[in-house]
Amino acid sequence: MAEFAQLSGISRPTVSKYFNDPSSVRKSIRSKIERALAKYDYRPNLFAVNLNKKRPKIIGVIVPDTSDMFFSEMVRHIEMRCALDGYLVLVLSSRGDPSLEARSVETLLSLKIAGAILAPLGSITDASRMESLKAHIPVVYLDSFLSDGSPFVGTDNDQSIGLITDYLCRTGSPPCFFEMPAVNHNAGERSRAYIRTMERLGFQPEIIRVTSRPDWRFEEIGYSEALDVIDGKGFPSSTVLCANDRIAVGVMAAAFQRGIKVGREADCRLRVAGHDDQPYSRYGCPPLTTVAQNFSRIGTLCVETLLAKVEGAGTTPGAPQQFRLEAQLMMRASA
Repeated sequence: MAEFAQLSGISRPTVSKYFNDPSSVRKSIRSKIERALAKYDYRPNLFAVNLNKKRPKIIGVIVPDTSDMFFSEMVRHIEMRCALDGYLVLVLSSRGDPSLEARSVETLLSLKIAGAILAPLGSITDASRMESLKAHIPVVYLDSFLSDGSPFVGTDNDQSIGLITDYLCRTGSPPCFFEMPAVNHNAGERSRAYIRTMERLGFQPEIIRVTSRPDWRFEEIGYSEALDVIDGKGFPSSTVLCANDRIAVGVMAAAFQRGIKVGREADCRLRVAGHDDQPYSRYGCPPLTTVAQNFSRIGTLCVETLLAKVEGAGTTPGAPQQFRLEAQLMMRASA
């Protein structure tokens, strides 16, 4: 900025004032600065500017997998909400690996940022590193949480799984449950919610077990495990409720591979449903019946909860810090 000020013949304080708020300088000076910006192709270094601020305007985000449509959609809503308050978003991926998650936390610790939104890996997360991050900046957990009392925003799995299990029982054969790998607390919560709902409705729960190792290759796992089931004894029900939409995609691909038609029509042998309502779920063949998490509300609430802490508003005594939002049933052709 000093070099630009010298070249343009405008004082550095005036240039700095312009970048903080262009309307704060006289129109004639503003025009002179903008002509000089075009001539010298100058752009301020936002990270350097951030280091010089008492209150940084960067939010860090760590998710398990940026290629997962659930998290990419969530990040999109977080970015949009942060932009309204002038915050930049720095997104890192742990790729389901606790060592990469720890490295991502170290990266955030090395930067001057306002706060962080984290989707932790759960039991394999390095809790000490998270504690170190929390000691420096405000943190809000997204979708998954650690048992440390930190603010959390996610979906009410009891409500969402209960809603779709009840629907499937009312409209056809009671479903078996195709679980997901134990990548975070959602896996166990959804299995238990299914069992409770089936027992409440007077039906016998039937669970299709998969690997207990944390593994984010959901489509591949759903496909290979479903083939094993189909080629073996078969599903214990003609309705399969999957723990998430990506598992359901794998199950439907396996059914197609074995010539089993999925859907609600009379000639269909299998109904398949999921959980999440990822952006592609409505465009499957057939479109996937599922429960929709409120991406916009979850992302917005994460940012607003974090910014309340960052900007000193905090929370009133007794105010909720664990937000579990209800999901909406999306009835489509697969079940």
